[in-house]
Amino acid sequence: MFPAILVAAEPAPVGGAALDQVIGLSVGAGLVTAVLVAIAWAHRTHRIEWFQTLGDRLHERTGEPGWASIPSLFVASSLVVALLGFLWDVSLHAGRGRDEGPLANPAHYLILYGLFALFIAGMSAIVFPRDGQRPGIASVRITRSWYAPVAGIFIAACGLYALIGFPLDDVWHRLFGQDVTLWGPTHLMLIGGAGLSTAGIILLHREAEFSEEWKRSADNHGARTLHKLTLSMAFGGLLIGLSVFQAEFDFGIAQFRMVFAPLMIAAAAALTLVAARLYAGPGAALFAAFFFVITRGVVSFIVGDVFGQASHVFPLYLGSALIIELLALSRLKDRPLVFGAVGGLLIGTVGTVIEKFWNDAVFQFPWPQDIWLESLVTVVPVALGAGLCGALFAMGLDGRLPSNRWVGRSIVVGSIVVTSVAVGNGLNATVPENAEATFAVQQVGTEAQPEIMVEVTTTEGLVDENPTWVQITAWQGGGAGVVTQSLRRTGPDSWETTEPMPIGGTWKTLLRVQDGRMLTAAPIFLPADEALGAEEVPVESQMTREFVPEIEILQRERELDTSPWMWGVANLVVLICSLAILAGISVAVARVSGAIAREGRRRRDELEHGPGGGSGLDQGSGAGTA
Repeated sequence: MFPAILVAAEPAPVGGAALDQVIGLSVGAGLVTAVLVAIAWAHRTHRIEWFQTLGDRLHERTGEPGWASIPSLFVASSLVVALLGFLWDVSLHAGRGRDEGPLANPAHYLILYGLFALFIAGMSAIVFPRDGQRPGIASVRITRSWYAPVAGIFIAACGLYALIGFPLDDVWHRLFGQDVTLWGPTHLMLIGGAGLSTAGIILLHREAEFSEEWKRSADNHGARTLHKLTLSMAFGGLLIGLSVFQAEFDFGIAQFRMVFAPLMIAAAAALTLVAARLYAGPGAALFAAFFFVITRGVVSFIVGDVFGQASHVFPLYLGSALIIELLALSRLKDRPLVFGAVGGLLIGTVGTVIEKFWNDAVFQFPWPQDIWLESLVTVVPVALGAGLCGALFAMGLDGRLPSNRWVGRSIVVGSIVVTSVAVGNGLNATVPENAEATFAVQQVGTEAQPEIMVEVTTTEGLVDENPTWVQITAWQGGGAGVVTQSLRRTGPDSWETTEPMPIGGTWKTLLRVQDGRMLTAAPIFLPADEALGAEEVPVESQMTREFVPEIEILQRERELDTSPWMWGVANLVVLICSLAILAGISVAVARVSGAIAREGRRRRDELEHGPGGGSGLDQGSGAGTA
């Protein structure tokens, strides 16, 4: 035994937020909502004019009408704040474990602000047009004299979808315990809604290009330049939004099989970079990648160096961006769907290889030979589908979706199915039966900061010659409490540490093994947790521990014996909401594309058959197919 390391801090409560915090959040949300409803009503009934004045002044600077410029301002600020809050929140959970309550975590305030501002952005686009004004060319009729831009409705839906994730998260914790993982279903709602809203802001920019306000600002070169810049930044924001799902890998505490890492990177790159290059023109893919790197780099510096929390790294995407820019030099760019398919294929192969060099240089764990074949089989189809969806997005923005609607629908549905199959494959992990790890432990730290060196021997033949990883992870020890270490192999079934690992206090220290589909762990030291009724798992100089599912250790707070039907229904609700959001962006893009196509035909008819016609579809357009 190591008696000096058995003291642990008092654990935080589990099972959802305290009632006083639930009431406080509910009252606060109700008051903010009431104020916003009052402002909206006063604006639409001309009892106030400052909201209209704000839109007019932004129009003077940006050339876009208020119903587009005001949401853009809100989204830009909300997503930056939400991103900082989100990554700070992940680092806090990785470093110190669960919260004492939602109001006890400072990062939650930033997330709440960001998501509420996102919802306000969408609602401001809906509320701003008044007196029968039809915003853009794809507006949706709400009442007899009230029309709203379809992109504004989608942004508001994304904000609402993300905000619903907060109360649902508390309900989830009460039903199933606290799932200390980024990939909890309600957590995915929070980040998914925010991430997809960037696609809505790109669509809103396009709607604005067909407004009368935009046409009147044709001579405002500064506004046109700013519009182009914000559009390119929006694609960078989309890349950021689609990349937050990878955060557990970024922090080196992934609770899922490594095959997910190249899969998610390729999917985000293919969809975003293909769409950016086809729609926004030369250099747009590289600009989006650089914007991603700079923004994530700044946030990483703030969270890790300024706030002193667990540090993280992130993908680079520059190799994939360069591939897309080079591909666009060919004639394939004139055949968007072919371009998207080839671009996705190249990103899923060459781009993944380039990303591997970066991953192996800066991430905690390399992409070993163990995942290469499986990654090739899953990453390529997903990247190809994502590239096709990116091409469809660009075609929709240009009003050139395939005339046969089933082509686009088949691509979207097929991509979702392929991605679902790949995700299901990644989630298919096994735990060995009757497998054990024997530890020889040597204490090398101090009484104040206990540390150990470990020699490990596993059941014979459990791990092959090229495992994904054999590592020791220690996390939630307080502050920047995340330490991971790949073990050095000393024999067919034996490994050893090369540096000391922390234990004691609130540290959760465990041996983790991933080899093919096998994903398992054995505890080394776990503190007592009165809130969970869990006893301490002490460390001893010689000990043998059974391999168990990782989730039993990494997510100690989770209730694993809940009713299967309740778990299934809860996940089904989240799935339906998620599919509704994906359907929403598809419908919104199709509506805008159809309106642009009709407007193009109308302008051509005016040019051919009547005086005073327009000058073509691209009049007033800040971006088109390059």
